[in-house]
Amino acid sequence: MSCGCKTSGDSAHSCGPKKTANGCENVNTCGNSYKLSVFDWLSNINNPAPNRCDFVEVRFKNDRKSFFKNVNNIPLHIGSVVTVESSPGHDVGVVSLTGELVKIQMKKKKFSEESALKIYRQANQKDLEVWQEVRKKEDNVKIEARKIAHRIGLEMKITDVEYQGDASKVTFYYTADNRVDFRQLIKDYAGAFRTKIDMKQIGFRQEAAKVGGIGSCGRELCCSTWLTDFRSVNTNVARYQQLSINPQKLAGQCGKLKCCLNYELDSYLDALSHFPSSSTTLDTEKGRAFCIKIDVFKKKMWFAYVDSSIAWYDFDIDLVKKLIAKNKRGEKTLPLEDLKQPDTPFASIDLIQENNVDRFEKKSRGNNKNRNQNQNRPNNNNQQGSKKNSNRPERQDRPERNERPERSERPQKQERPQNQNPNANSNNQPRQQKPQQPKAQLEKVDAAPSSDAEKKPNPNKKKFKKKFPPKKDNNA
Repeated sequence: MSCGCKTSGDSAHSCGPKKTANGCENVNTCGNSYKLSVFDWLSNINNPAPNRCDFVEVRFKNDRKSFFKNVNNIPLHIGSVVTVESSPGHDVGVVSLTGELVKIQMKKKKFSEESALKIYRQANQKDLEVWQEVRKKEDNVKIEARKIAHRIGLEMKITDVEYQGDASKVTFYYTADNRVDFRQLIKDYAGAFRTKIDMKQIGFRQEAAKVGGIGSCGRELCCSTWLTDFRSVNTNVARYQQLSINPQKLAGQCGKLKCCLNYELDSYLDALSHFPSSSTTLDTEKGRAFCIKIDVFKKKMWFAYVDSSIAWYDFDIDLVKKLIAKNKRGEKTLPLEDLKQPDTPFASIDLIQENNVDRFEKKSRGNNKNRNQNQNRPNNNNQQGSKKNSNRPERQDRPERNERPERSERPQKQERPQNQNPNANSNNQPRQQKPQQPKAQLEKVDAAPSSDAEKKPNPNKKKFKKKFPPKKDNNA
């Protein structure tokens, strides 16, 4: 017989080797494998038999838990599958807590011992087969129930369906904004499913807990993982935390305000207790100023004049308290411009370089340059080798060396007189008087030193040994 971790449908956790017919003896594994679990920190303590607690906590589908009395003193452990009393018939559930902690949970939830039902027995094989068979039918029944409600035209949504362990009753959980008339709906459901129908309305928060999902923080919803009690959340919680009243950001998947807004509320209220009231006004020589903004982390308050609220001035709360005390004595404070102290610049060092946009491009640019240089090097070597190997036909068009004009034949520039103004000289003497060489001669003169430089060996140039003779280019 299974311990109930997998057969219950609420968790995919397996108990491992410590699996018995009575349930899981290891509380730390099976007892904490689902969100409705309660850690039994008294499990290692053996209580006397007369003071032993006879009540057991049993959980069912859809986060439903109840307390039952173990009349027959059956040895039960966490995870044991039991058959319990119900109306009508019987139901099948999984034991979630035993021992003295059950009394504490009953006292916490204000559950009376007189209203507790009985535990019949441990579930046998027939009970488990019927229970698992009706569990498989729940998805198809939910789809069919939604079709029937849509055909009738009711403004409601069937969230989940739960069969009783003996298949004598089916419970439909739904959400609706307004009141719904179920007279025709229950008749259609009874004719389609041939069993007793029970309708139960739940809130939108409970619906989100059953469906599940991922929140804006990137984690699973708190209501579907560990949160069991829902506290009321209002817009004052967002105002205390200096959050913008934006419904799209403050609302969760259920359409209501996020439950996580209550997590840090106590810390904010503790910090705001040291601040002056947000409705504080200061009487200055220039006029009256009012508070616009409060920063809890920096412990500052922003003030602006009533006449011109464009310019804001921030002050520490200690200074604001002194100004308020001065106003109570009937004295006006200095203008806000004079009270404002210059902010000392704080030089921050970005070790991770998160603010640098080009932090991903530096390495890639260097690698691209190296790659381009490496790609160009062999091409240049090949071009030089091809030029050396060819018969150099381009030099045949050049004139011989004796035909080239010597450097001494170049006309020298005329020296300017020292006493003469250069501007006047430029005006009196036209530019045409300067001797100009034709372009062909200039190219020949420039080509002469290059030919001499090619003939002279360069001492800094590296000599490479040629392993193979160069191939002749027939096309040259």
